[in-house]
Amino acid sequence: MNDPYSIRMPPDIRSVRVGEHQVVFIDDFLEHPEALVEAAAQARFEPCAGADERKGYPGVRAPVPPAYSENLTELLDPLIRLNFGVPEELALRKSPCTFSLTTVAPQDLGPLQRVPHFDASTPHFMAVLLYLCDERHGGTAFYRHKASGLQQITADQREPYGEMIYAETERRPAPPRYFSDSNECFELLGMMPARFNRLVIYRGSLLHSAIVNPRQGLSSDPRQGRLTLNTFYDF
Repeated sequence: MNDPYSIRMPPDIRSVRVGEHQVVFIDDFLEHPEALVEAAAQARFEPCAGADERKGYPGVRAPVPPAYSENLTELLDPLIRLNFGVPEELALRKSPCTFSLTTVAPQDLGPLQRVPHFDASTPHFMAVLLYLCDERHGGTAFYRHKASGLQQITADQREPYGEMIYAETERRPAPPRYFSDSNECFELLGMMPARFNRLVIYRGSLLHSAIVNPRQGLSSDPRQGRLTLNTFYDF
């Protein structure tokens, strides 16, 4: 195997509308996705920043082989610019690629881990997610905040929206569970189901939540658990 992290060519690039925004996805993304599962099985996972405060990603993360990161960026730099209208003159900035395993039990989630969130409020911040688990592990869902009507949090909305969310969670804390369906504060707009070797791309400013099935087990074993590979691009 010359390159264990090669992307299947040509990629089958598809797009779906969720609310007012599009989500791009590519099924059967890698030629040998099991090579990344094996790499994850050998990796050293550590709790995420904010774990002690019960904030941020509810699980553990580990670095990804650099060759995957290089292959990914070579494809996604032009693909994101074309599909999401990113101006050519803007330079690309990229986070490290990380394996992510959801491991926090529902009863141990912090208040903000129980409601939809956004990753960043800059205009061209993109979240890229590769599922290395199957449909039994849920997916990614997108929401509208009912009181504000917002589906996307931009820079000028970030502060007032944050104040509204803190007030709502203080007044009526969400139950200790992973968020999924609509409730009195958020309307479910749609979901991208998990599928092994499915790559999903969306704006990080969209309100979203991982759909987690605790009955499937919040395993710390990459071969059994809710294993994803996460990357963020900003332009």
